Amino acid sequence: MTARPDTGRPFMKMHGLGNDFVVIDLREGGAPVTEDVARALGDRHRGVGFDQLAVMHSDPEAAVRLVFYNADGSLSAACGNATRCIARHLMDETGQGALRIRTERGLLACEDAGHGMTRVNMGQPDTEWRAVPLSREVDTLHLPIEGDPVATGMGNPHCTFFVEDAEAVDLARRGPVLENHLLFPERTNVQFASVTGRDRLRMRVWERGTGITLASGSSSCAVAVAAARRGLTGRTVTLDLDGGRIEIDWRDDGVWMTGPTAHVFDGVWRG
Repeated sequence: MTARPDTGRPFMKMHGLGNDFVVIDLREGGAPVTEDVARALGDRHRGVGFDQLAVMHSDPEAAVRLVFYNADGSLSAACGNATRCIARHLMDETGQGALRIRTERGLLACEDAGHGMTRVNMGQPDTEWRAVPLSREVDTLHLPIEGDPVATGMGNPHCTFFVEDAEAVDLARRGPVLENHLLFPERTNVQFASVTGRDRLRMRVWERGTGITLASGSSSCAVAVAAARRGLTGRTVTLDLDGGRIEIDWRDDGVWMTGPTAHVFDGVWRG
């Protein structure tokens, strides 16, 4: 019997602290990814399953240009954990210890942080209401929403609540309601965080277009910025997420995120 030619779509499966991704490499061409393709790939029962899909494109000024999709097929402007995972993959591929990746946030500096960790500068946070964006002018440090959350833009909009016990929050119930709050015209990621020690936070997250995830890089950056703006922590913090630990350092040149990465497997999708 003649073997059927491989007409599928190659992909990589990666995760950062349990926040999992499918990565498709189109640097040398290939079938374009559409919203329908992203949604089918994201189905954990009939596809591959992911929190976000990252598509790699060639770029003349960067190691790669990334386009992100949520599990519901919608586009996402930023995905910190996926950026970190792909930065590690590219550094292993090229032998470089530092490189730049282009996303809608611009050119992001990435570097080997040693001990298996990878560091990415996610850029400066947006704290002005139009930039988040919000639907009307309000104080982003104290939103007129029950629970007094903070709004932060990290490429994606974020809504952060500081609570006594993040683990006691019914995230499955509150997440989808807050994601679609009228104050956020593009929907929002939602975080609940508790201060657990000196410059240490416990954070849980609901991601727009996906739902509950074990971790979120951009959400971690947003929580760290919100905590520093509220005076709850300094600008360098450790966050304990459902999937593990991440370090955030809000410097003058942007918000740096450091954490582990994992390349789980390679596959071919024939959906």
